[in-house]
Amino acid sequence: MGAAWTIAAKDLKQRLRDRSAYITGLFAPLGLALVFGFVLNPLSDFEFAARYAVLDLDGGPVSELFIDGILGTAEGVEVVSVATLAEVEALVDAEINPLGGTGGESADAAFVFPAGFSDDVQSERPVVMTVIGNQASGTAAGVAVSFARGFASELTSVRVAVATLEGLIGIEVDRLATGVEVLQTPSPVVLIDDTAATKQLDAVTFYAAGMAIFFLFFTVQSGVTGILEERRTGTMARLLSSPITRASVLVGKMLSAFLVGIVSMIVLMVVTSLVVGADWGPILGVTLLVLGAVLAAMGIVAFVGGFATTSEQAQTVSSIVGIILGFLGGTFFDVSQAGGILSQLRFVSPHGWFMQGLADLRGGDLEVVIAPVLAMVGFGVIAGTIGMTRLKKGLRA
Repeated sequence: MGAAWTIAAKDLKQRLRDRSAYITGLFAPLGLALVFGFVLNPLSDFEFAARYAVLDLDGGPVSELFIDGILGTAEGVEVVSVATLAEVEALVDAEINPLGGTGGESADAAFVFPAGFSDDVQSERPVVMTVIGNQASGTAAGVAVSFARGFASELTSVRVAVATLEGLIGIEVDRLATGVEVLQTPSPVVLIDDTAATKQLDAVTFYAAGMAIFFLFFTVQSGVTGILEERRTGTMARLLSSPITRASVLVGKMLSAFLVGIVSMIVLMVVTSLVVGADWGPILGVTLLVLGAVLAAMGIVAFVGGFATTSEQAQTVSSIVGIILGFLGGTFFDVSQAGGILSQLRFVSPHGWFMQGLADLRGGDLEVVIAPVLAMVGFGVIAGTIGMTRLKKGLRA
């Protein structure tokens, strides 16, 4: 085992002097993870804010109910009262401030209540309520339309209820008072917010983890490519002519790749957690997943290298395999939400098991990572055994 450690230490020193190792192991995955993190962090912290203008030519109880009871209580909504239609048009035609919602001279949308609106609601006459949206504020304008549609639907229900009551008792009732009473009647169905703990990674953590395991397959290639390169240059023959077993050579090479992979993952986890707030989950569960991922990557790379004749061929083929498995495993987009066969194909890749394990840690016990870890270890053991056997046969003094 001493010889294996000596070989591993020698390879680690070489890797420290290799600039490409820093690019594939640290700079590339860290750079992409930080870019995604800085871009997606504002989206994950998004809070709805809108500025709505209201032209109330009615001044009746029904329009006031909408203005005070719905818009006035909505979170993030600022209500601006105007006196003329010209003011409404000026506000919704003004440009929206792209850095902080609406400016002081603009509005995302406007509500116009015509004169006699409350009286029309209490009668059988058609009722008109106008919503004017700012073209530069699609989301807030769409929310304004939803407010209006919900209010109109509720008024329709009240009108039907009042008309039904009048039909049953045969006399005309105070429609305003009856409508208010209908609105105040408790709903027979109550929706209780009892949301279960989420088992889905937030966007920042998803891309940090995806980039980490995606580039891991490039980082651990050095163990196999080093064997093939030394075999080509003849240094492997001189090494094997000394009293060192082939097993020690293989173990030393793969041990250096294992340590490089572990260090790369740890650095990425720490930096993304501190800089962009990635939440990897409980440390013990994440540690098991990282170990399983590194073993799986080493096994698959060894499998490819076992059938390669040159280091360039091994590096090219293993890179292609890593890219394919990365896409299938959902490191760039969440294939688990796609449904169908695509969501199931991710489990043919250790990437998919790693991402699923991290997601399951959200609100779950440590036991939830057992299956993903065993699956990744299975990838590493099966593929690695075949690859190491073939690599060992290729070692000759």
